Amino acid sequence: MRAVVYREPGPSSVLQIVERDLPEPGPGEVRVRIVRAGVNPTDWKFRAGLMPGGLAHPEITPGQDGAGVVDAVGEGVLDHRPGDRVWLMLAQHGHAFGTVAEYAVVPAWKAHRLPDGASFDVGAALGVPAVTAHRALTSGEVSRLSPGALAGRTVLVAGGAGAVGNAAIQLARWAGARVIATVSSDEKGALAVAAGADLTVNYKVGDAAAEIAAAAEGGVDLVVEVAPAQNNDLDRQVLRIGGTVAIYANNGGDEMTVPLRATFSKNLRYQFILLYTVSQELLLAAAEDINAAVADGAFAVGAAAGVPVHHFPLEQAAAAHDAVEQGTVGKVIIDVAGE
Repeated sequence: MRAVVYREPGPSSVLQIVERDLPEPGPGEVRVRIVRAGVNPTDWKFRAGLMPGGLAHPEITPGQDGAGVVDAVGEGVLDHRPGDRVWLMLAQHGHAFGTVAEYAVVPAWKAHRLPDGASFDVGAALGVPAVTAHRALTSGEVSRLSPGALAGRTVLVAGGAGAVGNAAIQLARWAGARVIATVSSDEKGALAVAAGADLTVNYKVGDAAAEIAAAAEGGVDLVVEVAPAQNNDLDRQVLRIGGTVAIYANNGGDEMTVPLRATFSKNLRYQFILLYTVSQELLLAAAEDINAAVADGAFAVGAAAGVPVHHFPLEQAAAAHDAVEQGTVGKVIIDVAGE
């Protein structure tokens, strides 16, 4: 089989295609024929040596996310059978080989059935973005998502045109929330509206905090935050008493300062999120809720859903990494198979 690998940290040029023997699933594992592989920021950061554990093996195939068809199952696997359409989460985490290959072997619990009617593009766009969004949206007073679970609540999504931001908008709307998204341009605002945002605020124009406060009577219940170092003052101003900031990235700075009295006087909560240290129990709960949203038609990809899809063939995996590193708006997907 063909697989993309790297053996040392560096720029995307360290990626190369090699021929590898077809892997066999062990006990509790499944082998998946990959059709689409999703590319996330952590993929290029691991490859570049910017994150711990990125070079834990002599040879690594990148890719946490993907979608395809179960090809074989190992001993003791009862919930999967060959022919099942699945999407994968955290495929490469803890393993040498991820989804940017024609086949991937993963623990069975990391492979989740793709609902009927959902495309492989949708499946490859779940994983890191959707599970991160789920964890952010369940960081407040709601522990699981379902239709109506966030009814009566207002969610502020920072960076509404990003992959996680888009997923947060779609899942929050499915769960009944009113959604406000901050964006940096009219073009990104249009994408956030396509994803389902009720209101977008261009934080580069005017007084964003005043605009959000005026639209959220009593304050925002939850902020899904991508740039806490830049946005902490705004978040504190617009949150209601007892509100929550769910932080999943460090865009714009690695440190933030919290004015204590102004923060604890509002009884605010801060939840920090990194999928690689989230418990299996919470990851499985997220997958179950996400599948329910997908089955309801509440999660989609493509320009009409606010997340343009950019396809690259397997031979251009390096270009796909570069596109994500350069901040391409939308979802970057590697087409491993042509279906």
